[in-house]
Amino acid sequence: MKTSIATVCLSGGLSEKLEAIAAAGFRGVEIFESDLLSSNRTPADVAKEVTDLGLKVVTFQPFRDFEGMPEPQRSRTFDRAERKFDIMQQLGCDLLMVCSNVSPDSLGGVDRAAADFHELGERAKKRGLCTGFEALAWGRHVNDYRDAWEVVRRANHPSVGLVLDTFHIYARKTDLSAMRSIPGDRIALVQLADAPWLDMDVLSWSRHYRCFPGQGDMPIVDFMTVLRETGYDGEISLEIFNDQFRAGSPRLVAIDGQRSLVYLMDQLRLKTGVAAKGFPALPPRSRCQGVEFVEFAVDDTTAGELAGLFAGLGFRNAGQHKSKAVTRWTQGAINLVINKEKEGFAHAHYITHGPSVCAIGLKVDSASQTLDRAEKLYDTPFRQSVGPGELEIPAVRGMGGSLLYFLDASSRLGKVWDLEFEAVNPGGEASSGLTVVDHISQSTYYEDMLSWLLFYTSLLDVRKTPQLDITDPGGIVRSQVAETTDGALRIALNASQSHRTQSSRFLTEYFGSGVQHIALQTDNIVATAMALKANGIDTLAIPENYYDDLEVRVDLPAERLKVLKANNILYDRDENGEYFQLYTRSFKDLFFFEIVERRGYKGFGATNAPIRLNAQSRWAEDHTAPDL
Repeated sequence: MKTSIATVCLSGGLSEKLEAIAAAGFRGVEIFESDLLSSNRTPADVAKEVTDLGLKVVTFQPFRDFEGMPEPQRSRTFDRAERKFDIMQQLGCDLLMVCSNVSPDSLGGVDRAAADFHELGERAKKRGLCTGFEALAWGRHVNDYRDAWEVVRRANHPSVGLVLDTFHIYARKTDLSAMRSIPGDRIALVQLADAPWLDMDVLSWSRHYRCFPGQGDMPIVDFMTVLRETGYDGEISLEIFNDQFRAGSPRLVAIDGQRSLVYLMDQLRLKTGVAAKGFPALPPRSRCQGVEFVEFAVDDTTAGELAGLFAGLGFRNAGQHKSKAVTRWTQGAINLVINKEKEGFAHAHYITHGPSVCAIGLKVDSASQTLDRAEKLYDTPFRQSVGPGELEIPAVRGMGGSLLYFLDASSRLGKVWDLEFEAVNPGGEASSGLTVVDHISQSTYYEDMLSWLLFYTSLLDVRKTPQLDITDPGGIVRSQVAETTDGALRIALNASQSHRTQSSRFLTEYFGSGVQHIALQTDNIVATAMALKANGIDTLAIPENYYDDLEVRVDLPAERLKVLKANNILYDRDENGEYFQLYTRSFKDLFFFEIVERRGYKGFGATNAPIRLNAQSRWAEDHTAPDL
């Protein structure tokens, strides 16, 4: 099965797009007419560039408003088609993709459309070319692939085939069963596009919210399963219209396209038991058992300040690295690592981002298999020299240049704390009741959010939650979570198009994407809050208005409400249970900690997010030095 991608998926000029497509490993490309028209290169020049890059133009598109036109428009459509055929021959392309007519002048009738396509097929055949007919979901008379197939069937011409597009099929919730009756050799091209389910007009939905397979909600695997039954063995092409993609790096978006196809074919293999030709067999998605450690890159000064914060949160210094300026702080099953090395990866990360989370370690079933899967998914492995007695821990590049390490209990990696660290304060039991890492929140650029969602969901055995739009004083923040079914790992991704939101301001202060906050779980948030207060930890002040509203909105005993208010604890509940939250103040205006208690609750307190964001904005304004 051959794969390709449309130039419309990517930002940049045509040459930049072609280079990105080739670098990502594609061998086929759909040339969008607008990309060619806006280029200052001739079709022959583009053809040479395509060949030099090892690519092949699989289709030239779109050819619009063709079938069912009355005269004199009908004659002009064939004149236009002949001109497109001229360009295609210069491009070295043999397939013209024709979209169903949306013109108010077009006339209905399957036989009329079939006659038009038969004549178009005759003209194409004389030039050694072919045409493909695609039903647009908003087509005036043909908006269903079944009707498009009937037109192609009645045209009965070897140079006229059918184009199937998953977005147009699923946008109208069209049944797939009719596909099984379509001979594979009559399908000219298959285009894949996913999308979130949205209640909006189909044209706007298509033009702005398509995404790669696995990034949306459409059952693309089901489509591929039925397609396989047709015997189709031609091009599988990605055709995506997306504002985020158009704002992103063409090379990274193209790599995401390859990643999505590798992941899709792996899902198809698991469903059908048959491997797709040309795609690697992947180890299973890694089952994550939780966060093993969170590592912070600092310098000597901030190391002491951060250690003071950890101690105030109830952590104890439990280990000193045998050969590096790295310390381990523990509480419950939580490990926080302070790295103040003067060289190496962590130091470079500190130079770029300041005090920050430079790495996250995940507990998985098999670290080696996780790395193997990551590499086959086009993730970037990370390796550095290790000293005597040190372990080589498998890792890949994560968000903002940070690292994602993989550890397992079945190898020596499970003994990393014993092998690499000297025990410190073995009898110390300082604690505020914190037990595990509940979730990690990462802020990224709006145009990169879908990329990181695919990164996590394709590599790890996690599911994605529905998107949420959260109101920040400076705008709207989009949030989506990748999580395991048992909650052992929860990664919250946040992004905003507004430069005034806290998520966006973090990117500016941090010089890139990264971890903005870490949520730590407790079994008794009131006891933890009191312990933090006794240790001198100031928590984020929540306004009295919030508790006045909470008293009316939620049936809580007066004494319990009083305790929440006294300790700046936020509250929410759902059909599964209750949720309690409190927040530390920001460390160096870069990151902060959240303390949570879950009593069966499955969410993340989204209803409280605007309260927290406003409180943080007020605190930031009160603690910002005036300009001199």
